[in-house]
Amino acid sequence: MATKRPVPKLSSIDELLLLSEQTQAPLEQTGGIQTVPISKIRMYKDHPFRLYDGERLADMVSSIESNGILVPVILRKIEADENGCDHEMLAGHNRMNAAQLLGLEQLPAIVKENLTDEEALMYVVETNVLQRSFSDMLPSEKAKVLALRYSEMFSQGKRNDIIHELKMLENPQYDKENSTSAPVGQKLNSREKVANEYGLSQNSVSRLLRVDRLIPELKQRTDDAGLSLRSAVHLSYLTTDEQKLIDASISEHGYKVDMKKSERLQDYAGKLTSEQINKILSGEATRKPRNKTPAPFKLKHKVYAKYFSSAHKAAEVEEIIDKALEMYFATQQRQQNESSHEKKGGQHP
Repeated sequence: MATKRPVPKLSSIDELLLLSEQTQAPLEQTGGIQTVPISKIRMYKDHPFRLYDGERLADMVSSIESNGILVPVILRKIEADENGCDHEMLAGHNRMNAAQLLGLEQLPAIVKENLTDEEALMYVVETNVLQRSFSDMLPSEKAKVLALRYSEMFSQGKRNDIIHELKMLENPQYDKENSTSAPVGQKLNSREKVANEYGLSQNSVSRLLRVDRLIPELKQRTDDAGLSLRSAVHLSYLTTDEQKLIDASISEHGYKVDMKKSERLQDYAGKLTSEQINKILSGEATRKPRNKTPAPFKLKHKVYAKYFSSAHKAAEVEEIIDKALEMYFATQQRQQNESSHEKKGGQHP
């Protein structure tokens, strides 16, 4: 009986790609490991995944300083842009940031040529999904992954090929035909299919797809838990300009956006102004006006009996009280006016 070839434990997709070079099983459209100047590399446009910062980035800097860059980044060849960059980063943004902090000028890289925008995005998304797992992603990152599944540019076959390519690198005996894993890469036309793929409810899929329609600033607030997922969904129905006004109002005044406020904002979609937004977020729009009508009052019997007898009719009593109050308040007003006049006269002898 043949002994199974041991599969090395790998910590990243990049290590898989490096393994492919060492086992002489190169990826399609890969030209081997090259050294590329950082000045020639641009970040992936609208990169949907948050990069390392703080302690995590510091750890990577320390590791590279001690050991160098052991795993090559993945780039694609592009036409030179206005900054002279003729490579675009697909996998390795954090390593490039750390290398720049150390003053390094070059990176070991696997360069892919003739990739379409669709294929490049698939590599960016799938490498992040395989490295980090979908469940560990931030809401906006999950939203971007799911949005790709519903985009017009998404291709089942191409994604299947990329997934299969990466699986084969991890395990040469991986069998695409006999794999028991859930099917991936299909052009999903229902919430149910994508929900099953990522272990989500259909409602969760719907909400995350809405989150992808937020402006970057509101996505950031959702990731930081400043906005609940449900509130983010309500705001996703607003225009880009309205979302920008809301973000500006939150930044300036520190308003909190709860479910009731976000629902009310959605009700005014397409006609929101800065004034209306501030009224809603401050709570003024929903604050009940103070009741100007005095509370009901009941005249005590001992007071009533001092002035009226049982012979007085109710209408007569009301008329007398009304006249008495009118005379009382008129006298009060006259006295206030006289007092004010005397004070003014005392200032000018």
